[in-house]
Amino acid sequence: MKWIMLLFLSLAAGTAQAADWELRPGDAPFALSELEALPGQSFRFYDGGESLYGRDGAYSYTYSRENGGGTAWGTYRIAGDGSICVDFTNGFGRCDLYVRNGSRVILITQKGERFPVR
Repeated sequence: MKWIMLLFLSLAAGTAQAADWELRPGDAPFALSELEALPGQSFRFYDGGESLYGRDGAYSYTYSRENGGGTAWGTYRIAGDGSICVDFTNGFGRCDLYVRNGSRVILITQKGERFPVR
């Protein structure tokens, strides 16, 4: 019961904080079940980059060859507002929000940049 109450409170907090993201009409942030399914998934973007969410909280972003190649490593966590926060090994960190808009999945950065997933 205690766990259910904590889950409810975190979802309620997430709803209030979701207003801080630059959402467009039709944007629906990922549901809790989609966020819980992240471990083991990867997302490929139209610029050739790929995000990989490890089962153990590890994260990697591999840049396309056109963007210099290479991989940025870090760890990720799901924040109370439903965003995915990454702490990179180089000391940089940021949070992104995945949304569905129609049949598309889009990553929105804290700066409001939008990157559709292939």
